[in-house]
Amino acid sequence: MKIAFFSSRQYDIDIFNALNEQYQHKLEFFEPELDDKYAVLAKGFDAVCIFVNDGLNASIIAQLADYGIKAIFLRCTGYNNVDLEAARKNNILVYRVSYYSPYSVAEYAMTLILALNRKVYKSYNRIKRGNFELEGLMGFDLHKKTVGVIGTGKIGKVFTDILRGFGCRILAYDLFQNEDCLRSGVTYTDLNQLFAESDIISLHCPLTPENRHIINEDAIALMKQDVMIINTSRGQLINTKDIIDGLKSGKIGSLAIDVYEEEAELFFKNLSDKIIQDDIFARLLTFPNVLISGHQAFFTKNALDDIGHATLQNANAAAEGRTNENSL
Repeated sequence: MKIAFFSSRQYDIDIFNALNEQYQHKLEFFEPELDDKYAVLAKGFDAVCIFVNDGLNASIIAQLADYGIKAIFLRCTGYNNVDLEAARKNNILVYRVSYYSPYSVAEYAMTLILALNRKVYKSYNRIKRGNFELEGLMGFDLHKKTVGVIGTGKIGKVFTDILRGFGCRILAYDLFQNEDCLRSGVTYTDLNQLFAESDIISLHCPLTPENRHIINEDAIALMKQDVMIINTSRGQLINTKDIIDGLKSGKIGSLAIDVYEEEAELFFKNLSDKIIQDDIFARLLTFPNVLISGHQAFFTKNALDDIGHATLQNANAAAEGRTNENSL
């Protein structure tokens, strides 16, 4: 197939060109996100390949259909950014990457917990200035702390395994209980109990209309004083304005996010010489107990190889007009 890649970065080009020697599709890479302005770049291609912040609404999908696009490939697991009904109406096949290294995101979530708890980022900046004081750097033992895990799919399951190594008590919430988690001693409960008893809450669920802003003012009111919140899933799981209120009041003791609900205007870009116009994001940056990274939890060589192979295998299926385990 002739595939137009959008939201492409050099690492995408390097990984996909190397792997494509095995698959022999025709790949072309574009830096812009796929939107109304840049959809025209898809003319002359059989398929488009997109990432998390490419928003394919009904209007854009109709444009793609007019250009002869037969398939949409997502380089990610989540698919909340694609109007699947519109794709079906326009006879466009949609595929995602249903599996890539779950260790990448799970290990990164634990990295955020440790860095936030032990103030590694503060210590690093102090040492560079010649300040070796320990005041303000005190953390706590993770051993015997209660960690609430929302979402126990592949990533959530690996994350619970990591937590067990630290001796944590693990509460979990998921619409579908994972038998492996149950066997390993994870306790499933409702959200109210999870919010009320957890010292740390980590999000590992896909974004759906039902769980949008699952972390909101009401949820925060139920949480322990000084709760730590971690989000490596989707930004819109958290109501950022409510989080800021929780940080200001001291109810939320610390926050680490690798995703942000308005990240499309910020992440995967170099804005170091620009003034950030998002006042809510700018407010988050002012808190000393907030750690933010730019959607890098997935970013390991293992995960990118998995994503590349799955995407190009999806292209094989689309070229033959068939569905597979990644079809939506």
